[in-house]
Amino acid sequence: MTPEQLIFIVVGVVTLIAALSVVTSRNLIHSALWLILALFGVAIFYVLLNAGFFAVVQVVIYIGAIAILFIFAAMLTRRVMQDTGPQSNSNWWIGALIALLLLVGLAFILINWPGFTTPESDLANQSDRLSQLGLALVSPNQYLLPFELASVLLVAAMIGAIFVSGEKKQ
Repeated sequence: MTPEQLIFIVVGVVTLIAALSVVTSRNLIHSALWLILALFGVAIFYVLLNAGFFAVVQVVIYIGAIAILFIFAAMLTRRVMQDTGPQSNSNWWIGALIALLLLVGLAFILINWPGFTTPESDLANQSDRLSQLGLALVSPNQYLLPFELASVLLVAAMIGAIFVSGEKKQ
C-alpha cells in the first residue's frame, strides 16, 4: 500500500465520521465545527488529486468564509438556540432512504460515464482547462458578477444576523 493510498483511507474515514457528526450532533456549534473538519477532508482529497487550486478554493471559500460565517451567525443568534423541544424527527428514515437512492443514482451515472474510466495520461493533456477556469472567474464577461452578488448576499445575511440578535428597546 502506497502512502497516498494510506492517506486517502485515513482522510476518507475521518471525513465520513465528520460528515455523520454534522447531522447527528445536537449542538449547532459542534455541528459547524464538524462541518469544517469534513470540508477540510475534501480539501485534502483535492490535494491528493493534484488539484491545488480547488483545494485552496475549498479552504478559503468554504472553510474560511461560509463555515465561519455560519458559526458567527449561530453565536449572534444564541437566544434562538434555547429550544428545548425534541431535536430529532421521527421520519428520519425517509431522509436516509432518499440519500441512499441518490447515492445509488450517482454511482450508476459515474459507472456509465466514459470519463470515469479515462486513463490519467489522457486527463493530463487537458491542463489548460484550469487556466481557462481561472480566467473565467475574473473575467467581467463571465463569472465575475455572480461572485460579486454572492458576496453582497453574504454581507446582507451577516447584517440580518446582527439585527436579529440585537437588543430590542421596550
